[in-house]
Amino acid sequence: MKKIFFLIGLIFIASNIIAQELDATVTINTEQLPTASRDRLDNFKNQIQDYLNNNKFTSQPWQGERIKCNFTVFFISAADEVTYNAQLVVSSQRPIENSELNSLMLSIMDNSWSFKYEKGQAMYFNQTDFDPLTSLLDYYAYLIIGFDADSFDKLGGTDYFQKAFDIAVRGGSSKFAKGWLLDSSPFNRRALVENLLNAKYQQFRIDYFDYHYNGIDLINSKDKNVGLNNMIKLIKNLEKAKNQIDWRSVLLKVFFDAKAGEISEYLKGYADKSIFETLKKIDAPHTSKYDEALKVY
Repeated sequence: MKKIFFLIGLIFIASNIIAQELDATVTINTEQLPTASRDRLDNFKNQIQDYLNNNKFTSQPWQGERIKCNFTVFFISAADEVTYNAQLVVSSQRPIENSELNSLMLSIMDNSWSFKYEKGQAMYFNQTDFDPLTSLLDYYAYLIIGFDADSFDKLGGTDYFQKAFDIAVRGGSSKFAKGWLLDSSPFNRRALVENLLNAKYQQFRIDYFDYHYNGIDLINSKDKNVGLNNMIKLIKNLEKAKNQIDWRSVLLKVFFDAKAGEISEYLKGYADKSIFETLKKIDAPHTSKYDEALKVY
């Protein structure tokens, strides 16, 4: 049965066990650092992984499986013995109903992460004070949970996106503001959460729910056509909204970076091939994927 994330009204909970939300795997790459800096990071991976997996990011009992996600840290440089510059690649997935497959929910490369870390330092979960190391982890934890929740409940991720937004605001006012301030880069943390909370993208988020819960979750059932139609509805509604939203927005970039391959695969052979012309119009960066899918006709 599908997960239920939000308890409405007075629902008796048989178990009071509070489960963590994330099943995170962390990988680090320190090849670009000098040996001394690498040695100071020898337990960094385990600390980050423990932080993500052992903290409780939501106030509600977590129903169902933990969200599988990956954090890959590429260290670029060390300004001194405690200050590091890195790239972070974050991905997450959720199970597809009636299938052994998973759906890729996020696939983000974040190029601007600067933070201080002393070997063996304690990492505390703090929702009020900004820390350039743990607050970025919190930001992505809330994004991962929010996108997952949006796929199981209409606008279900709003509270988590708001928490991510609050972190972005604090980050923009900190000494480590780079990456937190609005700018014109293809991916921007502040812009993403602003999009998610903007009423202009509310219909997209509702369609996002239908794309998953009433879309890909039905593809492997007797309601396959219903599932396909709900996937297509999201695409057509984006085309209709061309005068209200920006097709180059960070939110749509994040969506299509994760979903272009999945969309191409599920719609391959679809009777109305014009859907791929629409996709190429609203998601030009992934045109090659859509052209490849068209070859099956």
